[in-house]
Amino acid sequence: MRVDNQYIVFNEFGTPEDVLRVEQRPVTPPGQGEVLVRMIARPINPSDLIPIRGAYSHRISLPCIPGYEGVGIVEDVGMDVAPELIGKRVLPLRGEGTWQQFVKASASWAVVIPDDVTDDQAAQLYINPVTAWLICRNILSLRPGAVLVVNASGSALGRILAQLCAFLGIRLIAVTRNDHHTKELLKLGAESVINTGETPLKQAVMELTGGLGADAAVDMIGGSPGTELACCVRTDGMFVTVGLLSDVPLDWAEIRRSTNASATMFHLRQWNQTVSAQVWQDTFRELISLIQAKKLALQPPGPRFELQKASAAVRAAEASGRNLGKYFLM
Repeated sequence: MRVDNQYIVFNEFGTPEDVLRVEQRPVTPPGQGEVLVRMIARPINPSDLIPIRGAYSHRISLPCIPGYEGVGIVEDVGMDVAPELIGKRVLPLRGEGTWQQFVKASASWAVVIPDDVTDDQAAQLYINPVTAWLICRNILSLRPGAVLVVNASGSALGRILAQLCAFLGIRLIAVTRNDHHTKELLKLGAESVINTGETPLKQAVMELTGGLGADAAVDMIGGSPGTELACCVRTDGMFVTVGLLSDVPLDWAEIRRSTNASATMFHLRQWNQTVSAQVWQDTFRELISLIQAKKLALQPPGPRFELQKASAAVRAAEASGRNLGKYFLM
């Protein structure tokens, strides 16, 4: 019996609610080494929407199915894949876009989800948690007691970094533009919070570090806020940029003039290109163990939309910001 796969696709770059389309095609069996996954839940992330608008048009082929994250149930397996995977909940990552009913992915990269991790938690386990974990453990390699300063700390990534810093014994200085997230960040593990709407950033960092500066900094904003953040790092420290929320590049010339700290960019995509399947699985296993131990909490679920209503879901998610929790396509 023929089974159709309903999916969301964009055939041109533009505003998501204008260019997203609902289409369908027959489901085809998984190939050798693949799993066929019936999707349960997919979060709507800013990283899902940026490619639709054309920011990465140089490396995206059209038509394209969006969606980097999500969780589902293995319905079928291809040759050389253990049949015991059928019926398991997995993250079908690094394969097709997740904004469709059925996704095919390499079995070696599919992450099996334990029963005590919810669908909402599992669906969010990739982009922000892995980025935060790699920055803390691999890129910065900070020891307990080290001082890390992070801007845009009210973001999903910022809140995860606060929790990981608490777990790893890193002293976090969280930077925000207002006091909306101050209590939450302190509760999550930040040692202090700087509201740049009231206090000059560098002055505050120097006061909190006894004039030494931070051991490291993570920038998500770019532009002048990111450039200013880099200047808060001590001479032999490290500055990492992971995003451009301001859509304005950093002033690298000013950073070189103002600090001798090491500066680098981190892109999860580049790590994906070099990591082994074993390290990939181990990384998720560590994050899952933190969720199970209640050391790491992800965004609470917000409104849920049916897959075919993706355009309306995106419009609602962008209008509400983070006020109503994480939006999901079900």
